[in-house]
Amino acid sequence: MTVHRRTLMTGMGAMMVLSGCGALSALSDATTALDAFELRAPNLPQAGRMLQRGLSIEPPTASGALDVDRILIKPNPVQSLYLPGARWSDNAPLMYQSVMLRAFEDTGALSYVGRRPLGGAGDVALISEITDFQAELAADGDSAVTRIRLTARLVRETDARVLARRSFQAVTPAESTDALEIVQAFNAASDAVLSDLVRWGLEAMGLRLPAA
Repeated sequence: MTVHRRTLMTGMGAMMVLSGCGALSALSDATTALDAFELRAPNLPQAGRMLQRGLSIEPPTASGALDVDRILIKPNPVQSLYLPGARWSDNAPLMYQSVMLRAFEDTGALSYVGRRPLGGAGDVALISEITDFQAELAADGDSAVTRIRLTARLVRETDARVLARRSFQAVTPAESTDALEIVQAFNAASDAVLSDLVRWGLEAMGLRLPAA
């Protein structure tokens, strides 16, 4: 067993293994300081014009194992642990809501992007579910891959009609099991997912972004 694998598994050994339907429990001492990480919005091109439409982005739903501020890592398909000494800056779905908001807003394509409809009656809502948001340990124990999978729906606020639906996913290798390397791989996977999500969402509302 390599040094990387011993270090990672020693840290994980102190944590609770999650059953498929078990409730989350405290997985580490609340007084232990954890390094906090967050994801960035992808660098997308500016829209050539602005749609006079508003988009409200609801917090993604997620399973209990993902609806926390810890960074999930799976040593094997049936075992879920949290990366020692590291956490997200917020619960993963809330953090990702913020990143999605920035990704749409930064394009300048919409007159309004927010967490709630503007004035209580917006145009379109983005409703999503995160089904994968984890690192997966490679067989050699020295590296990992990050996997993000998101299902999204665009819903018209006035009558709840689903305008479009699609799933997005990306898998990106991490060079090691160090927290920073894993987060950088998450960033790369997130960039791919959100770039596709934003382009798809804007096209469904009537605007195509320029090619990168």
